[in-house]
Amino acid sequence: MVRAVRGATTIIENSEYEIINETKLMLLQIVEQNEIELDDIISVYFSVTVDLDTAFPAKGARELGWTNIPLLDSVSPNVKNSLDKCIRVMIHFNTNKSNNQIKHIYLNDAVKLRPDLTQKI
Repeated sequence: MVRAVRGATTIIENSEYEIINETKLMLLQIVEQNEIELDDIISVYFSVTVDLDTAFPAKGARELGWTNIPLLDSVSPNVKNSLDKCIRVMIHFNTNKSNNQIKHIYLNDAVKLRPDLTQKI
């Protein structure tokens, strides 16, 4: 069965180092918390807010060794009063888990996006 897991994080400064490293931390937590094997990942979709333009989050995934997984980066819609410097991800993967067993991971200021989920973790 195919399921999706979401995650998001924020960074302090628009730098390649921060984008890559926070992306890695987020991905590692998602994989660990959901017991995902890399061979079970189908695809990964990243989006960033318009104020992040120094690196692609997918580069962080590649640096983790995710070289045979389709990755896609895009820019999030520029919505007024939305969270700044935010990296979002959606991972599609094969699993026997039900939707309510999936642990979505929100880090740093991104916990504000889904307080209903972050209180459970």
